[in-house]
Amino acid sequence: MKDDKLVIRPKRAKGEDGYKTFSVRVREDIVERIDEISAQTGRSRNELIGIFLEYAEERCIVDHK
Repeated sequence: MKDDKLVIRPKRAKGEDGYKTFSVRVREDIVERIDEISAQTGRSRNELIGIFLEYAEERCIVDHK
């Protein structure tokens, strides 16, 4: 029998995967719409919110007027 080793590496600490967890308050009607889109696309609420935030962040302009 071959002497195969089972290698188990330490789990990365939270936050070392490039993601950060935080809480936000969102109006119920927005959550309902996100849930509808989730049902239609098969994507999780979390995944959709990330997509929406990335889209907005890339197009955001700060107006210092």
